Amino acid sequence: MKLTIRKDQLNDAIQQVSKASSSRPAIPILGGIKIDVTHQGITLTASDTDISIQSFIPVENGEFVIAKVQKPGSVVLPAKFFVEIVKKLPSDELEIEVKEHHQTMIRSGSSDIQMVGLDPEEFPILPTIEQSETISVPGDLLKAMIRQTVFAASTSEQTPILTGALWNLTEGQLKFVATDRHRLASRTAVVETPEGYRFSNVVISGKTLNELSKIVPDGHTHVDIVVADNQVLFKVGNVLFYSRILDGTYPDTSKIIPQQFKTELVLHTKKLTDAIDRAYLMSREEKTNIVRLISQDDGTIEISSSSTELGRVTEKLDVKDMNGESLRIAFNSKYMLDALKVIDSEYLFIGFNGAMSPIIIKPTDHPHSLHLILPYRTTG
Repeated sequence: MKLTIRKDQLNDAIQQVSKASSSRPAIPILGGIKIDVTHQGITLTASDTDISIQSFIPVENGEFVIAKVQKPGSVVLPAKFFVEIVKKLPSDELEIEVKEHHQTMIRSGSSDIQMVGLDPEEFPILPTIEQSETISVPGDLLKAMIRQTVFAASTSEQTPILTGALWNLTEGQLKFVATDRHRLASRTAVVETPEGYRFSNVVISGKTLNELSKIVPDGHTHVDIVVADNQVLFKVGNVLFYSRILDGTYPDTSKIIPQQFKTELVLHTKKLTDAIDRAYLMSREEKTNIVRLISQDDGTIEISSSSTELGRVTEKLDVKDMNGESLRIAFNSKYMLDALKVIDSEYLFIGFNGAMSPIIIKPTDHPHSLHLILPYRTTG
């Protein structure tokens, strides 16, 4: 194998695929990036078995020559070193040549590097996915849906299914749900789908979705999504991103979301976020993160937290609208902040049904997002 390639193009592709290479591989080959070279272009692949990312670099882009291929072939190079060395090469172009026993030479300017390559035949084969049914989602929408839900997924491997976000598609509406049993976030959106196409109980790891989000460009570039039996394929330009679907059945969370409330508040999102952020500074010192919210007779709410060592924070906040019973509730301020920071509405709605019922938070200008937080039982 022998080729000359532009450093910037190779570097961009390596940065994308290296997100799937394993930092502590069970077998050495999974710590590598596979390079396949043909006269049409260069394909880079990395995989840790849970996710696989593949990026294709064509030899030319219109009249712009990216690579010159003297001899097609394949090799697997250690990802960690390959990523760093390409970034730091001195010239705008580099030459890669693979000799016997996968010994690889990389030349750029005055640099001459020898790397021990691995046998590409040992690299895992990417899943084969039937691409008949595809949904298309604008990149900025997909990133927003991930950002507004995945933070609520569990980080504990004791219940693996809850470390992912649930995807359901019905009648052209895509819905994400994530929960760790203490809080829940959901987001829906209308997407382009083949007529009558639907799926349910597709659960994708939160870590995987965060990695996907880094690859998806900002803006309206569409991401094509193909769902198979145990894999999901995301196509973003010349990049293919494969994710394993988590095993198991996601719990039915619809029954825990109340539809009516004894107390309803409408508050300014940023003012509430800032007030709880200040209270959180005190509450985190106690390592409980508990903040209290109490409605006042004068149409305001009081937000407070205390620390036995530091003291107490109390703040009053005006309410745009308040209906129903008076309120006294305590909650995890970090969970509340996580939800508030992804709400993109100037005002938000909060619904309560008493001190031990779920707290519901929604934006006021659209019905697509919902957040739920379980309150704390406190004394006093």
